[in-house]
Amino acid sequence: MELIEFLVLGFGVGTIGALLGLGGGFILVPIFMLFMIAPNGTTFTTVQQVVGTSLFVVFCNAISGTLAYIRQRRIMMRAAIPFAVATLPGAFLGGYVSEWFSGPGFSLAFGILMVFIGFVMYSKSKGKAASRTVDDWNPQTAQFNMALGVTLSFFVGFLSSIFGIGGGIVHVPMMVFLLGFPPQIAVATSTFVLFVSSVMGVVSHAALGHIIWSTAVMIGIGAMLGAQFGAKIAKKSRPSFLVVLLSILVFLIGLQFIYRGGSGLGWF
Repeated sequence: MELIEFLVLGFGVGTIGALLGLGGGFILVPIFMLFMIAPNGTTFTTVQQVVGTSLFVVFCNAISGTLAYIRQRRIMMRAAIPFAVATLPGAFLGGYVSEWFSGPGFSLAFGILMVFIGFVMYSKSKGKAASRTVDDWNPQTAQFNMALGVTLSFFVGFLSSIFGIGGGIVHVPMMVFLLGFPPQIAVATSTFVLFVSSVMGVVSHAALGHIIWSTAVMIGIGAMLGAQFGAKIAKKSRPSFLVVLLSILVFLIGLQFIYRGGSGLGWF
């Protein structure tokens, strides 16, 4: 029964992750912390094991979703590769300065920003940017601000390293509303970026023994199957639907960070 539960959990995480270009860590980490880490559970004994195992599942999700989107020809490689490379130094820097930026005040400020972005995305979900389709966009010739995309990708890696969240929650809105990507292209491109950026983290956590392999592999298999399903749904979904769904998740994640920051400040 536990193996079936892991497969189902992974399938759900993979579906949502590939559908919206997210990793799924924002779903897995709270579940692991609430139900599977001591004293409430017996699977994990340290937070590092939670993060390492979650990151392995994110990697499985991202590689499966990337393969699906390559077949669909939805990944804009001339943007995805420089964006992915730009996240790496940002993540490296974030790891060194996280102790100065990971306090409750910064979490609260980041949460308020995410809630604001969620509201803005929802309000613009019927606008031109959110409704742009792949038929209006040629990945080979479309023009966009590469310098802006690379700069923002650096900060995406920085924030991801500090908070342990997938960069897609910031990357996808950035590509849709600031760079003009159709939502379906943004989701696919974000999935590729996530695949590249998660490799380094998985290798380091594996070397440190932070991955509980039996759990990671079973949830990872489910995530890989779910990612294929999520990519199929994304292909058939209206662009505005993807934006609305992502705006809701951004809003909820923002509330999570507000609660985390407020708890650290003794507000809750």
